[in-house]
Amino acid sequence: MKTTAEIFNSLEDENRLRILVLLLEAKELCVCDIIAVLQMPQSTVSRQLSILKKAGWLSDRKEALWVYYSINCMLPPLQQSLLPVIHHFLRDGEIARSDQAKLTKHNHEKCC
Repeated sequence: MKTTAEIFNSLEDENRLRILVLLLEAKELCVCDIIAVLQMPQSTVSRQLSILKKAGWLSDRKEALWVYYSINCMLPPLQQSLLPVIHHFLRDGEIARSDQAKLTKHNHEKCC
């Protein structure tokens, strides 16, 4: 079981919040998608994902060379109650809107 402090500490970084909001909207993303949106080095994004996963927020799955992340569907009650709050207060912010636009553009470029 994750401690309350560990759960809240995992949310202290803006980039981790951005990742959570992206995953709440997209449901599942490859690490390469998150890198493209955040425009950060792979090592930085992987570190942020690792912190979120260790705190119990994320699940991952591997497919060939790719790792895909999603919100953990088995979140404890505290985290289940925080997700709607995070989503509600952050999804319409300027950064979240910009991230969604970057993700849309990135997905369009990948498929076309």
